[in-house]
Amino acid sequence: MSFELREHTADVAVAADGKTLDATFGAVADGLAAAMCETIPDDGDRFSFAVQAENREALLYEYLADCIYQRDVRGVLPVENRVVVDRTDDGWQLDASARGVPLGTIDAREVKAVTYSEMRIERDDESWNAYVVFDV
Repeated sequence: MSFELREHTADVAVAADGKTLDATFGAVADGLAAAMCETIPDDGDRFSFAVQAENREALLYEYLADCIYQRDVRGVLPVENRVVVDRTDDGWQLDASARGVPLGTIDAREVKAVTYSEMRIERDDESWNAYVVFDV
């Protein structure tokens, strides 16, 4: 899995890919962390959370919005993101964990929100690809 930060007018975008949908979602969240902080220290404890949504795009949106919420509520930057995505009878569910780096130990830029603008999740022959724009 990998990600790349891209300039996007006044915002920042993350393009990510992975062999699985799980890895791709985690790579987008790692890209979000990289957009907020260039150097990530090794400290911080793992924590877990879950989100649900009616479709894949909404699930990615809710997951990334929850990463930002976790940052604001816990006072940590979620890094080393691990994700399990499942389709359910009611839509989609995601179980996530991340290492929470205390914000007081880093110099972080604020990312205000995830957007639906230009969001896409696609599968090609070998991998999943995602593109997400964040409001900074």
